[in-house]
Amino acid sequence: MAQDLNVRYSDKDLAEFKALIETKIEKAKSHLELLKSSYMNDGNNGTDDTSPTFKAFEEGSETMSKEANTQLAIRQEKFIRDLRNALLRIENKTYGICRVTGKLINKERLKLVPHATLSIEAKNMQK
Repeated sequence: MAQDLNVRYSDKDLAEFKALIETKIEKAKSHLELLKSSYMNDGNNGTDDTSPTFKAFEEGSETMSKEANTQLAIRQEKFIRDLRNALLRIENKTYGICRVTGKLINKERLKLVPHATLSIEAKNMQK
């Protein structure tokens, strides 16, 4: 049983995951900035001289677009938070350990979903 406590990724593996996660955080932050600037942008699109019907349609579309961008921004903020939590698990050397089974999460899964806290086995048990 004591052997199970030693199950973790090597420091070398953790360093690779850390680099991957830091890259993903930077990309996610820049994507978040784009989203925020797009829904905060109330710049005039030059539709003042077009027909009132078209302007009303465009304003409705703009509102829907702002709402969609706000939702995307919220999801992006959660993604960044999840990635930062993954960095904490790397620091604690608990990264990549399934919180349900206690087994190592497959490396390929972590490369695709670096903030995963469940193995596929545990994920399937939830269904």
